[in-house]
Amino acid sequence: MEFEEAHSLFIDKHLSERSGERRGRLVRGHNYAEKLFLQNVWWPLFESLDDLHPEYEVYDWNRKSQFLDFAFLPQSGSSLGIECDGFQSHVKDMDRERFNYSVNRDTFLTGMGWKMIHFSVDDLQHRPEVCRMLLQLVLAPHLARKSTGADILSEEKEVLRLAWRLGRAIRPKDVIAHFSINFRTARRLLQSLSEKGLLKPIVGRRGVRHYELRPMHPEQIW
Repeated sequence: MEFEEAHSLFIDKHLSERSGERRGRLVRGHNYAEKLFLQNVWWPLFESLDDLHPEYEVYDWNRKSQFLDFAFLPQSGSSLGIECDGFQSHVKDMDRERFNYSVNRDTFLTGMGWKMIHFSVDDLQHRPEVCRMLLQLVLAPHLARKSTGADILSEEKEVLRLAWRLGRAIRPKDVIAHFSINFRTARRLLQSLSEKGLLKPIVGRRGVRHYELRPMHPEQIW
């Protein structure tokens, strides 16, 4: 399925499930920046909009209703709030009172178990690769490819975390240096992750020397 079709179905689904102000907020609030985030950042990484909720209603310490641009709420119970901030509306036109409230709201939500992350609209438009890298760093400990259907061992998870942190193709010598293990063990871990569809082997003149991360799906959380 292409992004435009998936996005249309995504919005229609959430509109059909809402009424009143929650529905009106989705109609008014899901605009250029929010779609840009989905198109340039989330979709290239995951090719899925599952467990994402646009214009998601939360409450502050005074039970005042607020709306997050997106909430990612997988079945594991994790709560990730995502905000797409434009300079004009979120910085230039923000007075001290609104700024203080914004800071305190994020702190309150963090205390309530949310993980809050922010992206600037400029980066979403002109530097989406930076946003994708940062989003991967935030979600790295939690993500695995849904389609593998295979259990991931604890040591394999640590190798995946290392690959996400490196931000490039991972080599056996990276695994050897980081975990102080021998070549045979490092190669076994990388080959196992490749067989489970999490790493893609890069074949050169001397055989497989590097492994790249494959696109991830955020539905399986451990």
